[in-house]
Amino acid sequence: MSEDLFGNLSPAPSTGRGGSLADVHASSPLAVRMRPTTLDEIVGQQHLLGPGSPLQRLAAGQPMSVFLWGPPGVGKTTIAAVVSRTSGSRFVELSAVTAGVKDVRAELELAKAELGRGRPTVLFVDEVHRFNKAQQDVLLPAVENRLITLIAATTENPSFSVIAPLLSRSLLLTLEPLTSDDLSSLIDRALTDERGLRPPGDDPYTITDEARAQILRLAGGDARRVLTYLEEAAAGASAIDRTEISIAEVDKAVDRATVRYDADGDQHYDVISAFIKSVRGSDVHAALHYLARMIDAGEDARFIARRLIVLASEDIGMAAPSVLQTCVAAAQSVQLIGMPEARINLAQATIAAATAPKSNAVIVAIDAALSDIRAGKIGLVPPHLRDAHYPGAAKIGHGASYLYAHDAPHGVAAQQYLPDELVGTRYYRPTDHGNEAQIADRLDVLDGLLGRDQER
Repeated sequence: MSEDLFGNLSPAPSTGRGGSLADVHASSPLAVRMRPTTLDEIVGQQHLLGPGSPLQRLAAGQPMSVFLWGPPGVGKTTIAAVVSRTSGSRFVELSAVTAGVKDVRAELELAKAELGRGRPTVLFVDEVHRFNKAQQDVLLPAVENRLITLIAATTENPSFSVIAPLLSRSLLLTLEPLTSDDLSSLIDRALTDERGLRPPGDDPYTITDEARAQILRLAGGDARRVLTYLEEAAAGASAIDRTEISIAEVDKAVDRATVRYDADGDQHYDVISAFIKSVRGSDVHAALHYLARMIDAGEDARFIARRLIVLASEDIGMAAPSVLQTCVAAAQSVQLIGMPEARINLAQATIAAATAPKSNAVIVAIDAALSDIRAGKIGLVPPHLRDAHYPGAAKIGHGASYLYAHDAPHGVAAQQYLPDELVGTRYYRPTDHGNEAQIADRLDVLDGLLGRDQER
């Protein structure tokens, strides 16, 4: 986190070694100058800011520890800054990117000393998901004994990145994505507030509807990006002696939309989940959308290919068995050709999988068989099926009366194959989708030849 955490708030006492509160200058970026100074100025997150809410109680000085979880640019740092100042507590900031166990211990020792003098400490940890288990363990006693008030910010699901004991002793507050109305109000504020855009002349900046819509679309719900793009577009307009910000200035300032995707975090799991579920749901257009998001964000193409291979058997299986071959071929293409060309192969596999008939009969069959095994339903291999390729096997009945399938009519030998305990068990139950409809008919014939039709 930058040193100007508190925007243009008045100078505060020293925060200790963990952070500093720098003054905001006229030359500071617009996103810094426009940081809210009170909870009332925060846009969005109204579900967390009502009367009696945890954030209101924190701001009033009530000790508690919270995790702020949400996507980038929705106000996590801003909330911490405002709450920390209004609570009247000593404030310390640590970045999990740079702080180690030694730094955390040092700050906790200072917090203990300050608490003895009657001054509580608010410890703000940015990107807390980057703390390893040892670092999180150090925080646990301080949180449990309320030696500090911990405010931790993360863009990743804390259930995956934070140890359970620490999470159970804190409140988890989920920040929602900012709406277009929320972000549009930030644009209006930046155009009119004295902290905002300052045109060289007397006339304030204005913005066309098209330019506003373009900024909102390109920013991807990130408030910082909205203000950054607006500031750059305003600078472009000023360069040609204009105070109206048009879509031309926006396009010059921003050449591509922001793809919000953390390759090893929550978005990684959410997008691949949406991709798989779209393929499973046979929505080829949605599947291609999520595939494109992963490719554009730099996701490992081998990971995508592996998921397609699994999906080909789990969600399609024998309904369209050639899809597995297509997905394996796409994975081989990733290895042999690489990106970006292999994107075409991944797209072909995605389209083949999404448009294919679906069946989960394969995974249901193997999981049912495994469930029986794990439940102890095993039984002995029938004697006639046991290995008879060694001296003495015949004397103990191994292989006796075994019927060689190729010598039987239709190549099917009617004899017991399952152990006694499992005779009559049926694991694979084909659907009537795609190729499995033919397999179902084939199974009916096989059951008759094997005598299984009498077992149903």
